[in-house]
Amino acid sequence: MSATQPARKPRGRQFFANPGPTNIPDSVLLATAHHTMDFNDPHFIEVYDACIAGLKRILKTQQNIFLYTGSGHAAWEASFVNLLSPGDTVLILESGYFSISWAKMAADLGVEVQTVPADWRRGVDMGAVQAALAADKSHVIKAVCVVHNETATGMMIPVNEVRAAMDAAGHPALLLADTISSLGSLDFRMDEWGVDAAVGGSQKGLMLPTGMSFTGVSDKAMEAHKTSRLPKHYFNWTNMLARPHKSFVGTVPISFFYGLQEALRLIEQEEGLENVFARHHRLGNAVRAAVQHWSGNNGPQLFCLNPSRYSDSVTAVLMPEGINADELRGVALKRYNVSLGGGLGPLGGKVFRIGHLGDLNEPMILGTLATVELAMKTAGVPHTPGGVDAAIAALAD
Repeated sequence: MSATQPARKPRGRQFFANPGPTNIPDSVLLATAHHTMDFNDPHFIEVYDACIAGLKRILKTQQNIFLYTGSGHAAWEASFVNLLSPGDTVLILESGYFSISWAKMAADLGVEVQTVPADWRRGVDMGAVQAALAADKSHVIKAVCVVHNETATGMMIPVNEVRAAMDAAGHPALLLADTISSLGSLDFRMDEWGVDAAVGGSQKGLMLPTGMSFTGVSDKAMEAHKTSRLPKHYFNWTNMLARPHKSFVGTVPISFFYGLQEALRLIEQEEGLENVFARHHRLGNAVRAAVQHWSGNNGPQLFCLNPSRYSDSVTAVLMPEGINADELRGVALKRYNVSLGGGLGPLGGKVFRIGHLGDLNEPMILGTLATVELAMKTAGVPHTPGGVDAAIAALAD
């Protein structure tokens, strides 16, 4: 191609394989294109209340929900400022980039941070969690924070085991769980697992545009909220409780709720929540089978080395030493119109990520995997060809 010839623009619909935001079903997109109306209109209130009830079913809780206009980071911050006071201590369970980001947010808000360190490829040891809590004889730690599904590393941390470690240590701390890339994709049981604050967002398993987030809040956490002293106004749950919608200090984002109503219909009625989880597990297995096949000949390999903690919503793929993952992503995007997730923080350039959550099926996954293999061949990345066949075998099993 000559220096003056423009770059070829790929045709056809882009295969979007990022782990968030995710693909939005056409029916959800159409539902969000709702005309403007008064958010106090009885017809909207009916939709709003149905959506709150649906979110509670997905979270598997009968307790409280607060919503915000903002991404998942907004719900992170809302949880901290509503539950903690200056100088309080939280225990962060290290799992990857997002656990570290949560810790940094806590520090920026004037909260002391303790960390249970972990190998990002294997995940936190529950014995170490229990030991850290047992050592806190004076119960300085006010909250334990865990990312249920670490998007950066493709690892699921079992929240029920965190709760068991807390109970074994006899520690009264609140349990905070980030469900941003797990809710609606992996099973999550807020009440059964004793979660006090569950942070969620619109743009992943719920298949909505980015911009709305929420927190499921236990009655125990609401008691802690009464004495919290970190500054807050828009995120203040007490202010929200005085509002007609019990959320949103300000304008309610009407269109999100019409989209959420449709997304809940697709999840609960058209497919069924347990079937949604099974589909994510099936597609996740297929992606992992392909990567494990590619790993021969010194090829890319699964970043997560703990099979019991494989994520069913995202797979992080570690590139061979000396090969830049972002260059491969560039070939996949610019030449073949497949968008892959990049490495975050210290994993930048070292891993790429394949999202397999939300509105996704077998042809979409197989098309993505075939094109990743094509991009590896084009870019000269060592691998064992035939990953797609391995994925097909996993799907047909």
